[in-house]
Amino acid sequence: MDNPKLKKTSLSQEDLFNFSELFKLMKPRVMSLVIFTCAVGLLTAPNPVSTKDAIIGILLVSIGAGAAGALNMWYESDLDALMKRTCLRPIPTGKVNRNQAFIFGVTLSIISVVALDYFSNRLSASLLLLTILFYVFVYTIWLKRRTPQNIVIGGAAGAFPPVIGWTIATSSLSIEPLTFFLIIFIWTPSHFWALSLYKSNDYKKANIPMLPLTNGIESTKINIFVYSLLMLPVIIFPYLINFVGLAFLIPSLLLTLYYNFLCYELYNYKKNKFDPKKAKSIFGYSILYLFLVFVLFLIDKII
Repeated sequence: MDNPKLKKTSLSQEDLFNFSELFKLMKPRVMSLVIFTCAVGLLTAPNPVSTKDAIIGILLVSIGAGAAGALNMWYESDLDALMKRTCLRPIPTGKVNRNQAFIFGVTLSIISVVALDYFSNRLSASLLLLTILFYVFVYTIWLKRRTPQNIVIGGAAGAFPPVIGWTIATSSLSIEPLTFFLIIFIWTPSHFWALSLYKSNDYKKANIPMLPLTNGIESTKINIFVYSLLMLPVIIFPYLINFVGLAFLIPSLLLTLYYNFLCYELYNYKKNKFDPKKAKSIFGYSILYLFLVFVLFLIDKII
């Protein structure tokens, strides 16, 4: 005779397992960046926000970003199964089916947008909805399989969270949060193209038109270097509009110049060839670079 207590324990473990796999659909590493940049946008805004409202707002933006990630995995499950980097995601491994991922993504999208509208303001909710729709329809469905410029245009989706953080605090848009948007938007291409260089075989298997495959290694190296140089005026911009002081400008410029140096080294390697270690170091440093730049926004605000 079956023991009902054992059945209950088994069901609970299964539920926890399913929740864990559904959570993976939300791209937790990307969500962590969203949480951080959104928090910076909120904390650097001129209007004070209560701890409770700040936590609710940031949490809902994170859920919205996670929903976009789930819908991205739903649509790209065929490509994910072909790539070594993504083949262990929940849908390719069969731990979650496509219908579950779709329902999960749509449900979280609705909950996050409606709740942000209720707890925060209509502008923030509208920007979150725009972010989700842009990431799913413009980047995932329209651009990614069609053009090597997918990550350039699609990078706008990742640049919205700090802007939403600002609007949660102020209920308005101004020139200051544009600096957050521009930094992430211009940073994204060099970051992802460095990854695409040493993961080009993966993208080739999935037939994704990343720049190294469509335009070649040399063109990719040039583009990475050019976009790293574009970070210089973008980093200076918040200082020019008196949003930040020298406590931000000087260290962020030094971080950017070092990024330029790494990208130049990659570009200056043998023609039509690249150093995989250097490409990996650029990808790794770019993550640290963005994190430190946003930390500097907070330090400057405190000072």
